[in-house]
Amino acid sequence: MKYIDEYRNKDLVMKLTDLINKSVRRDYTFMEVCGGHTAAIHRFGIPSLLPGNIKLISGPGCPVCVTGTDFIDKAIAYSKMEDVIITTFGDLIRVPGSASSLEKEKAAGADIRIVLSGLDALEIARINSEKKVIFLGIGFETTAPGTAVTIKLAEKDYIKNFFLLSAHKIMPPAMEAIIKEGVNLDGFICPGHVATITGSAVFNFIPEKFNLGCVITGFEPADILQSILMLIRQVNRNTPKVEIQYSRAVTVNGNSIAQRHLSEVFEPCNAQWRGFGVIPSSGLMLRKDFERFNVENNIPVRINFQEDNELCICGEILRGLKTPDDCPLFADICFPENPLGACMVSNEGSCNTYYKYRLTK
Repeated sequence: MKYIDEYRNKDLVMKLTDLINKSVRRDYTFMEVCGGHTAAIHRFGIPSLLPGNIKLISGPGCPVCVTGTDFIDKAIAYSKMEDVIITTFGDLIRVPGSASSLEKEKAAGADIRIVLSGLDALEIARINSEKKVIFLGIGFETTAPGTAVTIKLAEKDYIKNFFLLSAHKIMPPAMEAIIKEGVNLDGFICPGHVATITGSAVFNFIPEKFNLGCVITGFEPADILQSILMLIRQVNRNTPKVEIQYSRAVTVNGNSIAQRHLSEVFEPCNAQWRGFGVIPSSGLMLRKDFERFNVENNIPVRINFQEDNELCICGEILRGLKTPDDCPLFADICFPENPLGACMVSNEGSCNTYYKYRLTK
């Protein structure tokens, strides 16, 4: 509790707010690319503390939100097989596919189980040796090492009925795609949890190649405000660089053990992102030595993919082009109990956050 209080101290928050107000010289637009930051920014009312010429916009930081409909459709198709158990993180179960969702299939009798980690899924495979257990691997560099360790354990223990359907992605290529699309930005509030694994150096290409600043940020009010102040000062001085605000968790080089597990099990591949299409080298696929765990290689499946609801603007929200308030479905027929788009499902989704904190039209 003392730790939390330190970064929520009212005097510190007001001091940082005052410094921000004294530092502004122009309009600034900063993008956070972590769903946890999006939730924290609105939970703590950060926009209300900032002057009107500072704009914060959300990017593709919610792994559930950027997971494509085709992935959900594949998972649903596998769930319809009699000898299959689907294991998944809880926030993926309600994401709508083309015609259904994992939640609906579970209600109809499919064996779909919520797990907290890949290791939980592996234990289910041990217990149910007569079944094929498929783990739905989603998430960025933060969760992918856990999946890598799970795969290595499955290999070590000769567990033959465990499979992975991977939608794991890495963040830097998506950030580059946003910049190249021409979204008007002055800098990035970079993901703290991702950077604990990758280290800060993975973002160096952004100031070097695109002249935009980056600050790797924690999740408390003082963290976020200090990072905004650091970005403002970078812009004012025209000295874009990568800075670490979240120094209590992030280093330049990151977690070498987690990185080693990732590189031993996965290799980069092109990946489909909701709202972006295919981003080169932005996904993670199993290396040849672990191909036998790739469910798509072992149990091919065909899907009847359909386009998402054309009124849903989740893709444009993920690319920072629009906000949930711009969507005609938002808080009308699309809300957390009836999500029509992926951004309304997860607690890290922009639409879910806007709705939760009543940032309605």
